Amino acid sequence: MNSPHVPVLLDEVIEALDPRPGDVLIDATFGAGGYTRALLERGATVHAFDRDPDAIAAGRAWREAGENPPRLVLHPRRFSEMVEALGSSGVAHVDGVVMDIGVSSMQLDQAERGFAFSSDGPLDMRMSQEGESAADFLNTAEADAIADVLYTYGEERQSRRIARAIVAARPLTTTGDFARVVRQALGYRPHDKKDPATRSFQAVRIHVNGELDELEQGLAGAERLLRNGGRLAVVSFHSLEDRIVKRFLRDASSVSGGSRHLPLADQAEPRFAKVSKAIRPGEAEIERNPRARSSVLRHARRTSAPAREAA
Repeated sequence: MNSPHVPVLLDEVIEALDPRPGDVLIDATFGAGGYTRALLERGATVHAFDRDPDAIAAGRAWREAGENPPRLVLHPRRFSEMVEALGSSGVAHVDGVVMDIGVSSMQLDQAERGFAFSSDGPLDMRMSQEGESAADFLNTAEADAIADVLYTYGEERQSRRIARAIVAARPLTTTGDFARVVRQALGYRPHDKKDPATRSFQAVRIHVNGELDELEQGLAGAERLLRNGGRLAVVSFHSLEDRIVKRFLRDASSVSGGSRHLPLADQAEPRFAKVSKAIRPGEAEIERNPRARSSVLRHARRTSAPAREAA
């Protein structure tokens, strides 16, 4: 299968996961299978998750073509459900988990999926292709609710101005409609370095797909599944995601117990160790794949400490 998607920081991810023949690994965001292919080539068994039916269909076609079919297990579901899914497969622990958070290049490049404003298409943005669409949200929500989404998930300072413009311009049916409303509200000039619609598109996409909640649940699931010495590698593409990953690893790698005066026996031991600093792509990779520019990799190793109880 010739993938249209270039996996970001592939060499660094593989180095962090250190896959070996016989390892059982999770690719939490299968997409076009870039990480999965590299892991299979090193002899690992890969449980690959994706809620996008198109990604799963492509993976099945790849498997049916005879490329490593015995060691690829596809799960057409959210990666936040990895604990339950692997339990159903009889797998209690794994040797590594990789997550590539956010929208895939395949989704961005398909105008009919409605993720991007580079080409006009239906205002959809649903990774799972079911449930509330971006058009449903923008055409029915109150202005205050839209503004809150734009501010919280897009860090858009002019969120209320944009929200009022959206309500006034309803109904919005295409990505072009949405982009034009945002640009007009913010006074966009064609020579501006960054299109002001970028933040609003990000915000609505994250909201429609519940992406940040999914990330938090996925990290907790990885913690439960990783064996002692198991490796976690997470690639994110914007500050909201990276802050969640950074905070999770910081908290999970520190001794906790609420007070330094507690007896050692009452303090929770670190659940992760060998936490990396932020790893970013080099200029050569950015030149080959401009979409890698904003990517950040963080990785760590699981300790023998019990997983934190689920909230």
